[in-house]
Amino acid sequence: MRKILIPCDGSDNALRAVRYAASVATRRSDVQLELLYVQDAVPLKLHASLSLQEIERMQTDESNRVLQPARQILDDEGVPYQLRWCAGPGSSANQIARHVQETQCDAIIMGTRGLSPVANVMVGSVAAKVIHLVTVPVTLIK
Repeated sequence: MRKILIPCDGSDNALRAVRYAASVATRRSDVQLELLYVQDAVPLKLHASLSLQEIERMQTDESNRVLQPARQILDDEGVPYQLRWCAGPGSSANQIARHVQETQCDAIIMGTRGLSPVANVMVGSVAAKVIHLVTVPVTLIK
């Protein structure tokens, strides 16, 4: 089984990448898709005022909200997938690369521009960093 990671932030380009990955998965029975939402680290002041359970619930709710359009695309196509999210220190690109290594993904399909202000200034800045950090094939969707 080939595991393909789709980092998704809810942007139009990310959703195009989800649609493309769905088309790949419908043509090949040996593909498993994994949606990943990378969150920013929780500010320290929130750690002081919320319990770990409250923080995790907040992060889970945000992930579900952001990934809902991507999930809808895959559900409509009848494509099975796994849902993941991560939060922590480091850039989105580093988090994606770490996830690829830890879960042994075979490939990545991702959009070239996301929702962050930096990504809008530098076309594909996260995507470019991911390409340099991983050893698996990366398909970029515009």
